[in-house]
Amino acid sequence: MDLDAVRTFVAAADAGQFQEAAAELAVTQQAVSKRVAGLERDLGVRLFTRTARGARLSIDGQAFLPHARELLRVAERAQASVRAGRRPLRVDVIASRGAASGLMRAFHRAHPEIELDVVWLFDIETAVAALRSGTIDASFRAVAVPGRPLPEDIESVRVLDEPLQLLTGPAHVLAGARSVTVAQLAGHRIWMPGIVPGTEWAAYYDDLVAEFGLTIEATGPNFGSDALLDTVADTPALATFMGERTRLVWPAGHGLRRIPVTDPTPVYPHSLLWHRDNLHPALAVLRAHLAAAPAGHDTAGTWTPGWVTPR
Repeated sequence: MDLDAVRTFVAAADAGQFQEAAAELAVTQQAVSKRVAGLERDLGVRLFTRTARGARLSIDGQAFLPHARELLRVAERAQASVRAGRRPLRVDVIASRGAASGLMRAFHRAHPEIELDVVWLFDIETAVAALRSGTIDASFRAVAVPGRPLPEDIESVRVLDEPLQLLTGPAHVLAGARSVTVAQLAGHRIWMPGIVPGTEWAAYYDDLVAEFGLTIEATGPNFGSDALLDTVADTPALATFMGERTRLVWPAGHGLRRIPVTDPTPVYPHSLLWHRDNLHPALAVLRAHLAAAPAGHDTAGTWTPGWVTPR
């Protein structure tokens, strides 16, 4: 249905005369008549009864008028949803407690005027498809996994290198250490049930294991962070890796320890991805905000896989 014709019909109904409707719409009276006639043909009914004093709604015109108004309201809402600066910026942070979520919280504090939609997408293929379709505006990921380069229309920039820490229970042999070297971790069981084959974080930890001879177990179902913390707290033989910026709260009785890893410090590389044709004004503000923050790229004494995209 031609929305210009619907808009013309509503204007003529409100004015009661085609001439006044034409003046309101800044078109000729002939254009108003033509649009209304076309709409009547599409609907198969007469919308107006012409009189010497103007145009009066027919019974069908009276029935159609409230629906015509609603059509115009829906059209306006649809346009406003994508109008520059009117649609919320939609960003994928993968998980609610990770570093990316913290980066977005800091961005919101710095720019409370920007409306945000924060989503959690699991794998990079889903995130890239959402970027290309316009479902989201940006995604935080570790790129580019070997053999899976980003599509040419997806841009990325490395925004944060997050040091890994060792998380142990109070009875673990390393629990009292102020720091541990990567070499000291060889032979210890590191349990990470959230690692899923094919994800970018699986590729990262596969390289970490291969580089330093570590033992990372991804066995058992992933019941979430609370179950992971409970198990690590109660099992002296298990530890896990956790990002320095991961925000978790555990009961005081757990006695969990977060221990820095050194010589070298493994860091997890967070990048921001977006579609090169995305013109959302808040996306530019987000990129500038992240670029202004210390990112810790390639700091001396740190390690990342060789496939990690340089800054």
